[in-house]
Amino acid sequence: MNFSSKLLESAVNEFAKLPGVGQRTALRLVLHLLNQSDVEVAQFTDSLNRLKQEIRFCETCHNISDQPICEICSSHKRDRGLICVVEDTRDVMAIENTAQFQGLYHVLGGLISPMDGIGPSDLSIDDLVERVQKGEVREVVLALSATMEGDTTIFFLYKKLKDLPVQISTIARGIAFGGELEYVDEITLGRSIATRVPYESSI
Repeated sequence: MNFSSKLLESAVNEFAKLPGVGQRTALRLVLHLLNQSDVEVAQFTDSLNRLKQEIRFCETCHNISDQPICEICSSHKRDRGLICVVEDTRDVMAIENTAQFQGLYHVLGGLISPMDGIGPSDLSIDDLVERVQKGEVREVVLALSATMEGDTTIFFLYKKLKDLPVQISTIARGIAFGGELEYVDEITLGRSIATRVPYESSI
């Protein structure tokens, strides 16, 4: 792609680094920003700067939050005996959109993937075990993507938790193998949560 401006080219290249954004889409986004007022562009860049500088992670569940403890963990309306384990914040949002789960969450921050150099110690697995060991949790729902990495992580978590006094379940396989939770429609995902099964039954 030929650019008439080095500044334009630099901005397009930066936008093209975003997931799923090619150079043509990046060019459209940059040209759109050029047509906005200085105030609107300033608001856009300020929101990104604040996001990077001020965002934090919940000290309990590791979900993205504005406060030390996120709104879900601090809510008295949630079932504190039920924890849903997910890969990242996108999965929390997907499950919340189904309105089928009223417990708490635990965000691992990824999946075990030796090929990518990600091992158990890179995830918040020890924190999950500590939460369960406190005795308040009665069920842990393993809601991870139906991929090889997801199944590997689920099996590892099962081995870490199986000797603790907690029920371990997994979402029903209404989701095709290889599917990621964030791309599953809300009805299917909601049914998978509602009809979860004991993990031992799924092995």
